[in-house]
Amino acid sequence: MKLKLSFFLFLFVYVSSLGQQIQLTEDAEVSVLTFGPGESLNDAFGHNAFRIKDKSKGIDLVYGYGEYDFDAPNFYLKFARGKLNYLISRHNFSNIYYHYTSYNRSIDQQVLNFNLKEKQSLFDFLENNYKPENRRYLYDFFYDNCATKIRDVSETVTNSPINFSLPEDFQQKTFRELIHEHVDRNSWGSLGIDMALGSVIDRNASANEYMFLPKYIHSFFEVAKIGNRDFVKTSSTLYERKERKASFDFLLSPLVILGLIALLILYITYKDYKNKKRSHWLDVTLFSITGIIGVLLLLLWFATDHTATAHNYNLLWAVPLNIVVIGQLFKKQPKNWFRSYLKFLIIMLCLMTLHWIIGVQVFAIGLAPLLVALAVRYIYLIKYFK
Repeated sequence: MKLKLSFFLFLFVYVSSLGQQIQLTEDAEVSVLTFGPGESLNDAFGHNAFRIKDKSKGIDLVYGYGEYDFDAPNFYLKFARGKLNYLISRHNFSNIYYHYTSYNRSIDQQVLNFNLKEKQSLFDFLENNYKPENRRYLYDFFYDNCATKIRDVSETVTNSPINFSLPEDFQQKTFRELIHEHVDRNSWGSLGIDMALGSVIDRNASANEYMFLPKYIHSFFEVAKIGNRDFVKTSSTLYERKERKASFDFLLSPLVILGLIALLILYITYKDYKNKKRSHWLDVTLFSITGIIGVLLLLLWFATDHTATAHNYNLLWAVPLNIVVIGQLFKKQPKNWFRSYLKFLIIMLCLMTLHWIIGVQVFAIGLAPLLVALAVRYIYLIKYFK
């Protein structure tokens, strides 16, 4: 019995350490896979991964960064606060290929021009990273994600520095413009992104920073060099996405829905003006919603570790103080300072417009009609309380 137990213990230790003992052959290939965007917002930006293939060793593995750790305690709270650790994943290439092709997502492959020592170094690095004690890393959408990890790991395992040149079609853009390449500006996903992320993403991204997006990993790697040799040996498309009819419904877009809400606000304001009255429920609703949104944006800025939610001037229309002053809206004649507060709200809307015009921050296009309606309502309230 003890002999059997010792044998199984030895077998377990051997299998566990097998990844460290494998020596790749000269025929081994290491490549970077670039997966095209998917249908959901989570998949809209694509994905990158390493592929290690060695036929003589029976190896064909894909390593990717950015897998959710759903077993992490307080998963959603950590996600919201920017404190969630993500995982490195390891799968058989056949399973990865089946997964992405079944979702009609393109797969491009770039075989890297590595010597055997660099191939082995990359394989060992990834295997070591995949150990349970090393799998987790603190994710950052712009600076430490599934794409930037591919660049950073590549630079770690190469013998010589990687020299990245600008692709021929390179155009200088801000982080927000780069996001809008993948997410339609008049979509609910874009509305959420443009509201949650502050003016820090409205600066021009450096060439190196472009590589937070998978497609730019592909384009920058294509023209990169290690010393005198090309970084990429060969490029190919393993699966080309089949074109399908776009499912975007303009009638359900933020611009239309928020535009209809704005028209309703303007209509009620006009009826109040004609009847010389005030719809209390509308004012309480507007102040509650804008105040709650403001509090959430303030928390994203100051109470989380997210790097992109700072200096968010959406707070100029979603003012957190609106929650505090709601009590004045239930009074027939509010305090005199409340009229001054309404004027303050209008000034904030004017400041927001100025920020938008001069490019300090670009706001969600769907908000435009709603902001006009808010301004008109605030002006009406000032006149009404006078």
